[in-house]
Amino acid sequence: MVRNGVLLVAGVAGTLALGLTSGVATAGDAEAGKKVFAKCAVCHVVDKPQNKVGPTLHGVIGRPAGTVEGFKYSDAMKNSGLVWDEATLDAYLENPKEHVKGTKMAFAGLKKPEDRANVIAYIAEASKN
Repeated sequence: MVRNGVLLVAGVAGTLALGLTSGVATAGDAEAGKKVFAKCAVCHVVDKPQNKVGPTLHGVIGRPAGTVEGFKYSDAMKNSGLVWDEATLDAYLENPKEHVKGTKMAFAGLKKPEDRANVIAYIAEASKN
């Protein structure tokens, strides 16, 4: 539809594109995220409080970084001041070594915003159990 010489569809598309590229996780698909999480499952457990090579992600949403009992974190992570929420996880998962310089996490990151949104949705859902 054109109103006052402006194509309204373009405005909606621009708004959607802004939401997808803003750097903040958008609502993801937990089922698709379960597939993405397979990359993480080598080192992390999400459905129970069990540390592996990496700390448990069970209950990670709302938890201060570097605080899981029994896991030996890098000083960088312990002193990061981060609290894990959707936006913080999104930024960290894009490039862990850049977001927390000195982290022990060797994973290179998830470059696609939709992969990050989906895995965050899965972590949020699976870690509630």
